[in-house]
Amino acid sequence: MKRKNLIARKKVNKDKLLYKDSKILSYYKKFQSIVFKNVKHKSFAIAVSGGPDSLCLAYFCKIYASQFGNKIHILIVDHNLRKESHKEALKVKAILKNKKILSKILSWKGKIPEKNIQKNARDIRYSLISNYCLKKNIKYLITAHHSDDQIENFFIRLIRGSGLTGLSSMATNAKYSNQLKIIRPFLNLKKLDLKYVTINYFKTYIKDPSNKDEKFLRVRIRKYRKSMENEGLDTKKITKTVDNLVSANNALTFYKNKALYKHASFISKEKCLINKQIFSEEAGEIIFKSFSDILSLVSGTYYPPRSKKIVNLIDRLKKNKFTKSTLGGCIVQEKDNFILISRELKIRKMVYQLEK
Repeated sequence: MKRKNLIARKKVNKDKLLYKDSKILSYYKKFQSIVFKNVKHKSFAIAVSGGPDSLCLAYFCKIYASQFGNKIHILIVDHNLRKESHKEALKVKAILKNKKILSKILSWKGKIPEKNIQKNARDIRYSLISNYCLKKNIKYLITAHHSDDQIENFFIRLIRGSGLTGLSSMATNAKYSNQLKIIRPFLNLKKLDLKYVTINYFKTYIKDPSNKDEKFLRVRIRKYRKSMENEGLDTKKITKTVDNLVSANNALTFYKNKALYKHASFISKEKCLINKQIFSEEAGEIIFKSFSDILSLVSGTYYPPRSKKIVNLIDRLKKNKFTKSTLGGCIVQEKDNFILISRELKIRKMVYQLEK
C-alpha cells in the first residue's frame, strides 16, 4: 500500500477572502508550507498583540487549523506596563471574537520593571507564554516576526558590536527550551504584506504608541532604514547576508552542541557545571556560544545577555583571580576546576510568580 501524503488530508477551506484575493492566497501558501513542515497536525500557540503582524498570524492560523484539525491557543499578553494595557488586551480579544477567534489573556502580576522596558516586556511575554505552553503540553509557539524585523535586528546588533550569533538573528525554526520550539513562518514576508492582509480581513488593528517613541533604538533604526533606502540601499542584499550568516551559525551550533556535551553538565534546570578545559580545547566562538546558551537556559530567559557582556565574563573567567559575578539573571562562580552557573534568587521568584 502506498503511503498517503499527509498534506493531502487537509479539509476544504471555505474562507472567501483567501481565494478571492490572489495576493493573500500567495502569502498564505508560504505560511502554510513552513507551518506544515514543522507542526503538521499538532497543537500550537500564538501570541497576538493586536498589531497588523500578529492579527494576520491569527487569521492564517485560523485557516490552517480548519484545514488540518490543529488545536490552537490564541494568547494575549497584558504586560501591565501601562494604565491602558488591560483595556487594550480586551479590545484585541474583541477584535478576534468578532471573527470567531477565541483567545485567552495572560496578565503579568509581578513587579513592574522601571528600566530596560522593551527587554523586560519581552522577557515577561515569553515567560508567561512558555509557562502556559508547559502547563498545556504545547510544543510549538508560532510568532509573527517578518523580514523587516529580521533586518532591524541585524542593524541593532551590528550597532552593538554583536558577533556571528547575534548578527545571524532569527531562524525559521528555533529552540526556546527542551519543551518548546518557536516557528517563524513570516520571515520571507514584509510588514506591508501582513498589514495588507489584516486591513482586508479585520478592517482594523491596534496602534502601539511605542512604535513612534525615538527613545527606543528600534524606532530610530526604522528611520535610518528609510534614509538608507533613499540612498539606494538594497534590503534584499541585507536579507541575503542574514541568510548566509544563519547558515554559518547553524554549522557552529553543531560544534557548540558537541562542546556542551563534552564540557557541561546540568545539575538541575537552574544549575550548570562547566569544566574549565573548555577554554583550552575549544575555539573562541564555540566557547562564546556555549556560555550564551547556558546563561539563557539557566536563567530561563529566551534572549541571552548582550555579546559584549558575555565576552567580558569569559575573559575574566580565564584569569586566576575570578571569584564570583552575576550576569543575565545568573550567578557565576568558580569551583575548583569548574565554573558553576546558577539562577539568581530574584529570577527564581519571578518564575515562582508565573507558576502560581
